[in-house]
Amino acid sequence: MVRFGLAAMHHPTLRVLLTCHDLAIRAGTQLYTRDVAEELRALGHSPVVFSPRLGEVAAEMRARGVAVVDDLDRLGEPPSIIHGQHHLEAMAAMLRFPTVPALFVCHGWLPWQEAPPRFPTLQRYIAVDALRRDRLILENGIAESQVSILHNFVDLDRFRLRPPLPSRPRRALLLSNQATPQVLTPAVERACAESGIELAVAGFGTGRQAARPEELLRSADLVFARGRSALEAMAVGAAVILCDVEGCGPLVDTANFAALRDLNFGMGTLRPPVDPDRLRAAIERYDSAEAARVQEIVRREAGRKDAVARLVELYREILASPQEDNAAHTGDCLLAASRYVSWIGPALAAAGAELAAAETRLAETAATLETLERSPFSRLRSRLLGWGPLVSAWRAITGKPARRPA
Repeated sequence: MVRFGLAAMHHPTLRVLLTCHDLAIRAGTQLYTRDVAEELRALGHSPVVFSPRLGEVAAEMRARGVAVVDDLDRLGEPPSIIHGQHHLEAMAAMLRFPTVPALFVCHGWLPWQEAPPRFPTLQRYIAVDALRRDRLILENGIAESQVSILHNFVDLDRFRLRPPLPSRPRRALLLSNQATPQVLTPAVERACAESGIELAVAGFGTGRQAARPEELLRSADLVFARGRSALEAMAVGAAVILCDVEGCGPLVDTANFAALRDLNFGMGTLRPPVDPDRLRAAIERYDSAEAARVQEIVRREAGRKDAVARLVELYREILASPQEDNAAHTGDCLLAASRYVSWIGPALAAAGAELAAAETRLAETAATLETLERSPFSRLRSRLLGWGPLVSAWRAITGKPARRPA
């Protein structure tokens, strides 16, 4: 028997290769990767992050001293261990370094990128909640002994406590990358307006990315969010209602906190539709003292330092485990690579067919819109809206400005 990474096991410093499919947008896994890498560096280890798509998050990590590459051949030294995320990028790393042990972290229930890979050096699977654990075991046949739950965490140094909450909420924040002016936002706006609460909205879909959410959260009494964003809001001390495009969830309190955390405050906690009446009912349960108690639990149990320390323990457990002899290992790796190619081919073909179908629907929609724009009715409408006397008459009657043609 030989042990891969034997030198690293005895050395206090680990070279950890983390993978992520995208470091351009500020989303859950991207920020999780950033936080893990930063904490590993703070602990004296040497993290390096691989992603084929770099951007804002990659630049932020580099500015804080974390190495980032978009080509695995650029690594000067092989890693001690691979911390895999997103199956294509994780497989690329494991195939590039076939003698380096690995673990895989599953962050999602539905996305195809979260499908767990199989490889001889992949020894442990980490789920961020019970739902992802079920995906690994029940849908993908991973042995229960290989799966651990490591809940999401908060950078408590970044997300500091806000001043005490008022007795009634005055300002709310909707924090979602999926919210747009047409989707999710209107229902939350209506619920807040009917409750006398001022609402701000931030996220990728609104055009207002939250580059520094810790600052936005400190000014919000009530936050509508899910997942890591919800946990960060709780750590700051805001009251939190779980909400996103998939549906509404409850106001988080000490009675439901443990059950909701075991679902990562995510999709499994939400029920459609996003209804203003349901949101308003949750708002009515606002309790500043209860939010303070939730904040105390989060800051006691969900800090970044403890979570990454547990990850390092898992790295060392993996490095200490015995492995196959080199000849048998090579054969196993080649067999795993062959099976992976056989699996990924049909998957890519199906994805290509879905993309082609979407492009066809988009072209059909564009053609329909062009036909409508050229219709006699559309031309007449444009002329009427451009006729000054008619516009003036409309304003006089309705008190509203007439819509000009684009």
